[in-house]
Formats: sequence, C-alpha cells, structure tokens
Amino acid sequence: MTSRVISIVLGGGQGSRLSPLTATRSKPAVPIAGKYRLVDIPISNCLHSGINRIYVLTQFNSASLNKHIKNTYHFSSFDEAFVDILAAEQTPSSVSWFQGTADAVRQSLHHLAVHEFDYVLILSGDQLYQMDFQAMIDQHIEKEADISIATIPVHANDVPGFGILKTNEDNLITSFIEKPKKDFESWASEVSDEMAAQGRYYLASMGIYIFSRKLLFDILQNTDHPDFGKEIIPQSITDHKVVSYQYEGYWTDIGTIPSFFDANLGLTDDIPQFNLFDKNSIFTRARMLPPSKISGTLMEKAIVADGCIINAKHIKRSIIGIRTRIGFDTEVENCYVMGSDNYQTLEQIEASRIADSPIMGIGDGCCIKNSIIDKNAYIGNNVTINCAGILPDGDFGTYTVQDGIVVVKKNAIIPNGTVI
Repeated sequence: MTSRVISIVLGGGQGSRLSPLTATRSKPAVPIAGKYRLVDIPISNCLHSGINRIYVLTQFNSASLNKHIKNTYHFSSFDEAFVDILAAEQTPSSVSWFQGTADAVRQSLHHLAVHEFDYVLILSGDQLYQMDFQAMIDQHIEKEADISIATIPVHANDVPGFGILKTNEDNLITSFIEKPKKDFESWASEVSDEMAAQGRYYLASMGIYIFSRKLLFDILQNTDHPDFGKEIIPQSITDHKVVSYQYEGYWTDIGTIPSFFDANLGLTDDIPQFNLFDKNSIFTRARMLPPSKISGTLMEKAIVADGCIINAKHIKRSIIGIRTRIGFDTEVENCYVMGSDNYQTLEQIEASRIADSPIMGIGDGCCIKNSIIDKNAYIGNNVTINCAGILPDGDFGTYTVQDGIVVVKKNAIIPNGTVI
C-alpha cells in the first residue's frame, strides 16, 4: 500500500526561533542527539513505514542539508526509491520564495506530477517522534477520507500553543480553532481511557497530513492560500471529509532553543520517551570514525557519540557529539556538545599551545553547565560558562543566552579564562 504514497518533508523557513543554530544551516540540518540531523527523524519514520519516495522542501541555508542528504540516503539504481531536496526556485509560473507550507507544496507540484501515487504524506522537519505512518494511511483508506490529520491529545494547559481540532464519534473533524487562549472547554473530544486519565482531552494538530492526490492538486491549483494549518485545513473541514488519526506516543515540536535543549537532554533519561535504542533505529550518515576514548571521567546519564577523546573530570546528563575533545579536570553538566566536523592535526594542536590559544573542543579546567556548544567551537582552558547565577537573554557575539541556556555559536573561539 505504501507504494501508492509519496512523502513531502517541509524544511521550514529561516528557523529564527532556533537561532543561532540556524545561522549557517537550515532547520532540518541542525544536529540532534550527537550524531543525527533533524531531517533524519521524519525520513526514518517514512522508511520504517515502507515509504521510500521522499522530497525535502527547503529554501534557507540549504547547502549543508543537501550535502547530508547526498551522503546519507542511497538506494539501488534499480529501485524507484529516493530522498531528494527541492529548494525554492524561480520558474516561469512563480518567481517568489515559498510563502508558507501550502505554497511550498504548490510550487513543487510539477515535480510531484511525474510520479504515480494516490496519496501525499506531508510532514514537518522539526519534530521528534516515532510513528508508523502505515497505520495512518490504512485508516485514511478505510474511512475514505479526503484529508487525514495526525492529532495528539493534550492537557488544557497546553491548548493555547496549538491548533485544536474537534471530532465526532467517527473521528471526523467537525471544527478547528487556532491557539485558543480561554473558554475552550467545549473543544474537548473523545480520547482513550489512558489519555483521559491524564486529563488530555483536547486534540492538537501535529502538522502531519495525508491528502488524496486529486484533492491536493485541486486545492493548491485553485487557491492561493499560503498555509495548511491556518487556512487550507480549516476551510476544508466544511467541504471535505477530514479525519483525525489519534497518536498517543511521544511527540514534541523542537522549533525553539528551550524545546530543542530539553528534547536532547531527555534522551539521557534511564528510559527516554524518545527511544534511540529501538529496533526502528534512526538512519543517518555512516561515518568511518574510531571508537570514543575516555580516560578518568565520571559519567552520569551521558550519551557519547563516535570519535571522541575525553579526559574530563565529570560529565553529567549531557550529550557529547562526534569528534568532541574535552580536556582534563573539566566538568560538563546539562549540556549538548555537538562536536566537530574534523580533527585537528597534532601540528595544529601544538601550534595553538605555543600561541596560548584554544584548540578545537573544550580545554582543561573548565566548568560548563546548561549550555549548547555548536560545532567546531574552540573553548580554551579554565573557561566558566553558565556556572553561577542567572544570565540575561541576548546576543553577545560568540554566544547567545535564551531562557537561561547559553548557546556557543558554531566556530566560536572562547579564550582561556573566559567567564560567561
């Protein structure tokens, strides 16, 4: 059945809420869990569901994403499977950038039209979850739906942050309201006993849609609405059969620095809500890196990727990304260290030591807490980051502070003895 499906992963816009992580890369290319990219999540969900024709739509800072896709997703020459990038492009019929989620798909319809398929699965590129899309597709076909929307039951406290859908006893969506702030009690829907026991009575849209092919083309070619969630979905409810597919597993939108930070550190829990150690593993680029080497380090709830050289004193509730170097007597707590794109040579390291300048990674005698260290950072010896007091939000050149989280920028150089 999944051979009748083609998938579109929406790469998002400028990703300003994830700045500075998106300053030099698109949102789907942001590293997650030490060795993956955000785009690997929806693509892996598709591949595990038997969906292997996938387009990724993007327009901002797409070079690193293009490189990742090219180096990661390879299929047989005799197979129709593909994972391809569709970047915003000027054509005779359109000279503008993508104006929203629906407009991005609208401008890509001529690429879709050359394929045979009955259903289009539309996904977001900045969410963390594990879902079997086959079950959602089966329900879409069984109920003869025009549009299916994945929904997740949420608590009343979470309602103001979501588009909320109201369903009837047949899971048909009857109405929609965008991020209601008050008086939304009447919007409760039928949910499972487990969700009801948790007080999760309200169905939030997950931004995951299935459209029947003809309807998608008809809607997009005959309207100029730029967005699915704000315009096309609400207007389709009255004219078409729109069905809710309730999902009750772990799902989070990681479009902001705090949510991105929490989602990553949550992976270090004893039994994380998002389980990396599942049979349906996350696919990513295969790197020929050596095993990590750890000397004299006390580690608690830590995830360490390949190719690291760690001599730290203590690492607690942190993710250490590929090729990370951490010096002696350094303490790292509640941090996501993304790692490095390459190793420095011994000659480069010696030259930096002679010049008393930082080498790539984290130096000796440092204290770093509640921080995200982007790739290829040079953090010197005896550097203190976020280890005392509450820091004001702002952009401070080589780093930013958001909601108490310090983000050291990609390629930043933090001199010896710096206190942040």
